[in-house]
Amino acid sequence: MLLIGDCFKKIDEIKEKSVQAIVTSPPYWGLRDYKMDGQLGEELVPEDFVLRLTAFFHKCKRVLRDDGTLWLNIGDTYFGAKGGHWEGGNSITNNATGDNYRMHRKAPPKHSRLKTKDLTGVPWMLAFSLQKDGWYLRQDIIWHKPNPMPEAVKDRCVKSHEYIFLMSLKPRYYFDHEAIQEPAVYAGDNRASRHDSRRDEPLASNMAATSQPTKDFRNKRDVWSINTAQSGEAHFAVFPEKIPELCIKAGTKEGDVVLDPFMGSGTTANVAKRLGREWIGIELNEDYANLINNKTAQEELF
Repeated sequence: MLLIGDCFKKIDEIKEKSVQAIVTSPPYWGLRDYKMDGQLGEELVPEDFVLRLTAFFHKCKRVLRDDGTLWLNIGDTYFGAKGGHWEGGNSITNNATGDNYRMHRKAPPKHSRLKTKDLTGVPWMLAFSLQKDGWYLRQDIIWHKPNPMPEAVKDRCVKSHEYIFLMSLKPRYYFDHEAIQEPAVYAGDNRASRHDSRRDEPLASNMAATSQPTKDFRNKRDVWSINTAQSGEAHFAVFPEKIPELCIKAGTKEGDVVLDPFMGSGTTANVAKRLGREWIGIELNEDYANLINNKTAQEELF
């Protein structure tokens, strides 16, 4: 089901305690203009952006099951003269890589903490704000990008990671660690070629079900190396499918409901459908409904 409109209003249309997992990537602060009034990310200072997102995710608590989880992908930006996004020759952008979506507006007001070229720290500002609002901050997962956006920087390293925060309403929640196991690779020793009682014993039941030897898999680590996604469609900021796939597999069972309140091009919905989950999406821009429809072939769009 796709809901078109303001997420702050549309979230109220979703049934209480009906969602098992929220998997989403909100608009980043000061990076892109989606040509919609009231859009998130256009706030003059990052503190206001964080406050708005915290208020929205507070409303999400009503629809999330008590054993549900929030998987929140958020990247950082540099403070500067471009309304939050520092360019100044430090980024290589063109129409194919999102220049049409960059925000072009007046410089932000003087900030008490941030200086031009400062990394704003938005991801951790948001994580701590949500934690203060009652969410359990369970993990900071690093999305490592082997193919990051090129940057012509000469005074720092090229950015090649973002954060995925795993959060919950309760200290105990649904998490299927076996569903996202990864091949066991042990640098510098031969543990992968021997049975070792000190290794992950809980993996045995899953390995029996899949007819794979226990020694070949281990619990998923918190650094995920996943290439960025490319799209020839109108929506530039697209999730690589592997990210929502891992989140959905770990956070839900078949038949559960996955919510993406910042649906964009519909990647989360497409992956949820493929994995046998129901999905709900919220999208501010009605033009993106066609993109979501193409990905999901779901008829309940309006």
